[in-house]
Amino acid sequence: MFNQQVSRILGLSWIFLGLSMIASSLWSIYESTLDLNPLLISSWITISSGILLYYISHSKIIKYKKELTPRDGFAIVSIGWITMAAFSALPLYISNYYNVYDASYFITYIDCYFEAMSGLTTTGASILGVESGNPIIERIPAGLLFWRSFTHFIGGMGIIVFSLAILPMVGIGGVQLFRAEVAGPVADKLTPRVKNTAKLLWQIYLGLILLEITALKLAGMNLFDSICHSFGTMATGGFSTKDDSIAAFHHLPAVEWIIIIFMFLAATNFSLHFLWFFKRKFEYLRDKEFRFYVILILSISALFIINSQSPKHSIFTSLSLITTTGFMNTDFGLWEGISKVLIFFLLFVGGCAGSTTGGMKLVRTMLVSKYLFTEVKKLLHPKGVFSIKIGDTPISNEIIRNTLGFYLFYIFIFVFSAIIFSMVDPSLSLETSLTASASAIGNIGPGLGSIGPASNWGELSNITKLVSCFCMLLGRLEIFTVIVIFSKSFWTKS
Repeated sequence: MFNQQVSRILGLSWIFLGLSMIASSLWSIYESTLDLNPLLISSWITISSGILLYYISHSKIIKYKKELTPRDGFAIVSIGWITMAAFSALPLYISNYYNVYDASYFITYIDCYFEAMSGLTTTGASILGVESGNPIIERIPAGLLFWRSFTHFIGGMGIIVFSLAILPMVGIGGVQLFRAEVAGPVADKLTPRVKNTAKLLWQIYLGLILLEITALKLAGMNLFDSICHSFGTMATGGFSTKDDSIAAFHHLPAVEWIIIIFMFLAATNFSLHFLWFFKRKFEYLRDKEFRFYVILILSISALFIINSQSPKHSIFTSLSLITTTGFMNTDFGLWEGISKVLIFFLLFVGGCAGSTTGGMKLVRTMLVSKYLFTEVKKLLHPKGVFSIKIGDTPISNEIIRNTLGFYLFYIFIFVFSAIIFSMVDPSLSLETSLTASASAIGNIGPGLGSIGPASNWGELSNITKLVSCFCMLLGRLEIFTVIVIFSKSFWTKS
């Protein structure tokens, strides 16, 4: 049985989610489109559910303040994302009954849930796309398109981290929530108070989004597209308002370079942004992970160029995949040779820890590499004493064990999911099954084969879509946060 405090926080999260739908409906009013009622009905259902859950728990809660336990934090984060995806799917699904889509086009609830989970986990995989030569996304009304992109905005820094700013209002501390939500091997607080940390993270996040909106508007995008693509960029999500993604803006050359810059910033550790924006300390080049990040981007881009890809397409694709954004300005599924091998490799890498990106995270790869080199040294020098460091910081054995466990779990889930995809959808090619699994758990979006950048996930079976949703959730919440709720000890009272 869950603590009443868990129910209260989940209720508050649902209320915020419902209010977000009202914000999206303003575009429906402005454009006079048919999606106003679906958004308002969905908002009413979500807010009412949140208020009901909040007040049911409010009537039972103990009056004195109590710090959340680790179990509470895991429950709020995992169950919060699952239930919020369920509510976020409502506008897309209810729109079926208001003739919002083409008369011959019906989106099942599983499809809507897939789209919502993809948005909130900032994966960017979509069941929408070109059907029989006719574009689908560009026929969807503005309110729904905005809501679709807004789920990226919510998921980018995490709605749970946002909730930290309001927890003191209900007398609940949020340290356990922060540790469960923030990505990376170690979730250090930037300030002594978690509430202030959440506010600072969101100030940086919002500030960069506003900068990108302004830059894209000046580059020639309209305001609506500028906002939606800024949400997708800074959340490293990838939902676009166009069926051709960023390739639809080839007539605006500056747009691609602006998105390249902000994808790069989004996948950089936000603690480095914090030091620069609030402390005026330029620590980027002193950070080992950041330097590795830059070197990797330049190296992969150079290899793409050597393999006959254009410089702009090479840099954009490298960044889009490393940052797990998933935008595309060319159909890289048509690339051959080493380029395709590199694309598959990039589905696993991820950006920096402490950013909005998915994947394994570069610091983990660095740590595992150092561990392997250290083990080789021990074989050569059995009596030697070796410590593993990232920069000048020694890494404890506990963190090393956690990182190795994460790596093994990640690979196991990737292989297991690919096998399930192949069994459930025998028509899928090996290339599609492998990259669909890697793309889902890495929160990337496009893959290769029938889920390539010029295709979508709509033709996959319902079971494959649901398994993909679970993989997206695992990737977004760093695997262990979700896996722990399936353990017997989690449900056993201590």
